Amino acid sequence: MEKLIDKFIEYLKVQKNYSEYTLLNYEKDLVEYNEFLKKEHYNYNSMDYKKCTNYLLYLDSKKLKKTSVSRRLSSLRTFYKFLVLNNYTDNNPFLLVSSPKKEKRIPKFINYNSIEEIFNIPNLKTKEGQRERVILEILYGSGVRVSELVNIKIKDIDFDNKNILIFGKGSKERMVSFGEPALDSINMYMKDARKEYLGNNNSEYLIVGKNEEKLTTRRIEQIINSLIDKTSIKMNITPHMFRHTFATHLLDNGSDLIAVQELLGHESLSSTEIYTHVSNEHLREVYIKCHPRNRK
Repeated sequence: MEKLIDKFIEYLKVQKNYSEYTLLNYEKDLVEYNEFLKKEHYNYNSMDYKKCTNYLLYLDSKKLKKTSVSRRLSSLRTFYKFLVLNNYTDNNPFLLVSSPKKEKRIPKFINYNSIEEIFNIPNLKTKEGQRERVILEILYGSGVRVSELVNIKIKDIDFDNKNILIFGKGSKERMVSFGEPALDSINMYMKDARKEYLGNNNSEYLIVGKNEEKLTTRRIEQIINSLIDKTSIKMNITPHMFRHTFATHLLDNGSDLIAVQELLGHESLSSTEIYTHVSNEHLREVYIKCHPRNRK
């Protein structure tokens, strides 16, 4: 089966243009599956519902999260679909196997006071501080993913209407907005810091480093960590939490759920609805703390 796995990965790479990270996950899942087949003396071509159930028990014995089990099942459905299309088998047994229900985790967000504290950290007299402020303004002000932030090009920004054209997951386009403070920060950064970072080099990207065409998502994470270390905030804050906070604060202040869905670039409204749980919990905390009839 090793040769079939190699052919499948090559197919995903050439025909589907999947990322290296995705390819590695597929390969990892299939190698693990092949080990299971060898252990049980099964043949990939003779798998049925009962044997698939045994595979689920095998995964359960590894104490995997439901999301990890779902990913493995998805990998196998895609793999067997490839096998059927290329006449290596005539059956996709994993179509009969349901994925476990996802555990809905309520996303963590940053409160208003902490946001203010973080925004006060960058020193705007330095090129580092100007870049830090732009990163914060765009992450929190528009709700973009970090992977989208690092790929923003100057030509994608509409300075007059304060909009940015974003190329999200699956190369899907959407328009996000930003406010006057973000506009001021971007203009200051482009006038001073960005030119200083690039020196004699050119780049079409907005967020750049010293002699770098654009920053990596890992570098953004390091910058955010460095900022948080200078605050009194004790919670672990990741760059992606600014996206959660963007959505939560919009809903807290009366935004329409569908508008938030479009701004975040979610395909399904169910992906956005998770933020209503965050917002509702926040409102409950406010009620418990502030309402006279709830005080002892």
